[in-house]
This record gives sequence, structure tokens and C-alpha cells, in this order.
Amino acid sequence: MKAWVFFLLCLAGRALAAPQQEALPDETEVVEETVAEVSEVPVGANPVQVEVGEFEEGAVEAEEEVVAENPCQNHHCKHGKVCELDESNTPMCVCQDPTSCPAPIGEFEKVCSNDNKTFDSSCHFFATKCTLEGTKKGHKLHLDYIGPCKYIPPCLDSELTEFPLRMRDWLKNVLVTLYERDEDKDIDKDLVI
Repeated sequence: MKAWVFFLLCLAGRALAAPQQEALPDETEVVEETVAEVSEVPVGANPVQVEVGEFEEGAVEAEEEVVAENPCQNHHCKHGKVCELDESNTPMCVCQDPTSCPAPIGEFEKVCSNDNKTFDSSCHFFATKCTLEGTKKGHKLHLDYIGPCKYIPPCLDSELTEFPLRMRDWLKNVLVTLYERDEDKDIDKDLVI
């Protein structure tokens, strides 16, 4: 039953579409005749190209010289580096000057490094990291999080005196937890055997 209903709907749709298909060729013929009557220029001729005598030869030569392709266009560099051409016109990556980075739009572009220094944008950070490349500071410098760095106040004297005791307590808790986990595994092994 469902198949018959589907079949009838398809036939009705085809019947409704059929008259529209027959009317289209008449409309296109009228449009083509109108275009042929209006056009006085031979078919395929471009009116701009017909009057070639008005152009100067110097303009044609200037267009031929612009054809040179930029070798840096397809040469990709990592963050903080830009492509420049050497004497032999070969592309190479060099460190970007942080002052050439675009100005930040808002606070959301700021980034914080692992040494708690805020940079205006990731571009400024990677450019600075590139200039420090090969040094101890540059090797250790990493992007910590996005956003301005949070203020870390200096430790008070009382906190400095408490530190060894708190560190000892923390380490003791870690070792006790690891010992208890190890005992639980040994009990599970005994139950399996």
C-alpha cells in the first residue's frame, strides 16, 4: 500500500514538472532573439579589444615585467620567524622583530610566559623567544597560559619558615598513599591465586 502511495506521488510530481519543462525552450528562444537583435558587434568580439590603436606600447611592457613570483609566498616559517630572501634570492626564515607585530586589539590577546612576564600577543612572545634562541633563557622560555600574568606576591618570612615543615608533611602524605596503594595490589594478588 505504501509503495502505491509513493508511486502515485512520484507520478503527480512528474506531471506537475512536465509542463514547466516544455515552456522553458520558448522563453530561451525569445531571449536569444532579443540578444541577437540588440548586438551590432560581431559575435565574440570584445568592444574594448576592437580599438587596439589607442593603447600605448609602454603599458604592455610594464605588464610583462610584473610577472615575477615571490619565492617567500610558498615558504612557511615557524612561529616567531618570517621569510626573507638572501643575496641569491633564496627564501630563508629569520627571527621576526617584536616591534613588527600587529598592535594588540584587547586584553584577550595577552599571553603569560613561564617566567611570569606578560606579552602583548603571542606574536610578541614567539618573536622574543626566537631572538633568545640558543641561550639558556630562550631554551627555558615557554608559553604558560593565555591572558595577562597574575600577580604573585613575594613570600612572607613566616611562610618561608613554615615551608620545610609543610614540605615534609606533604611528602609524608604522598609516600603513605603510595604505600597503601601498593598494599592493596598485594592483597588483590593474594585473592587471585
